[in-house]
Amino acid sequence: MRPNLPLNALRAFEASARHLSFTRAGLELFVSQAAISHQIKGLEARLGVTLFRRLPRGLALTDEGAALVPVLSEAFDRIGGTLERFADGRFQEVLTIGVVGTFAAGWLLPRLPAFAARHPEVDLRLLTNNNRVDLAGEGLDLAIRFGDGAWHGVEAVPLLEAPLTPLCAPAIARRLETPADLAREPLLRSYRQDEWPRWFAAAGAAPPRIRGPVFDSSPTMAAAAAAGAGVGLLPAAMFTRELAAETLVRPFEAALHAGSYWLTRLQSRPDTAAMLGFRDWLTDTTSPPGFPGGD
Repeated sequence: MRPNLPLNALRAFEASARHLSFTRAGLELFVSQAAISHQIKGLEARLGVTLFRRLPRGLALTDEGAALVPVLSEAFDRIGGTLERFADGRFQEVLTIGVVGTFAAGWLLPRLPAFAARHPEVDLRLLTNNNRVDLAGEGLDLAIRFGDGAWHGVEAVPLLEAPLTPLCAPAIARRLETPADLAREPLLRSYRQDEWPRWFAAAGAAPPRIRGPVFDSSPTMAAAAAAGAGVGLLPAAMFTRELAAETLVRPFEAALHAGSYWLTRLQSRPDTAAMLGFRDWLTDTTSPPGFPGGD
């Protein structure tokens, strides 16, 4: 039968073990050194073991005490973390989401206040990535990624189409009259090497020799394009602010439909209230008429 151990005595032991001092433990817990010593003696009596060796200049943990410390430290941390998740009388449910950086910067971040207002009970944690994500390995509840929606063992909900189109600085755009003019410019590339040739095919033009640096994220490529480093093939829908400010210009209307943004979760992962709330808010906000999942 488990002994009925007093919480105050366990707290006194954990603090004493960290400080190796009854005096400093008492200062932390706002009780006297004598009260701490009394609680430790009572705890040792209940357990039938000695937890500290009393030395002339302090304390040392016994083997039994050293075995108890990490268990109590983890338990108190978990209790404290759980209590911190109560705010304004409601429990804060943690929701951890992996988001491809382009969608995070171009769409999600400006709209997060609206989600927080609708779901104040959700403690949202965002981890950005470059579309390479491991839901299980990274401990993610959900992930927003770009592609065709066909990922093994994953349920995918469509969010937004994101056609790719050339974007560049205004000075470069003034030199471009037809897609063939792009042969004179550096063409900024992603790790998907077929995108530029496919865009030229969609534009009805022969692809030139593709030259230009390779980027692992669209926001970085867009920053390079805005700085005049070349022409980036980018999802224009994610750079509406830059287009409105004319730091980026769209010289041609032709677009490559290379994929969409999807909200994904492991099929083996049960839905929580926070996951359902985020999914419903996101699909309500993103899915346009005529797109799968829209009205």
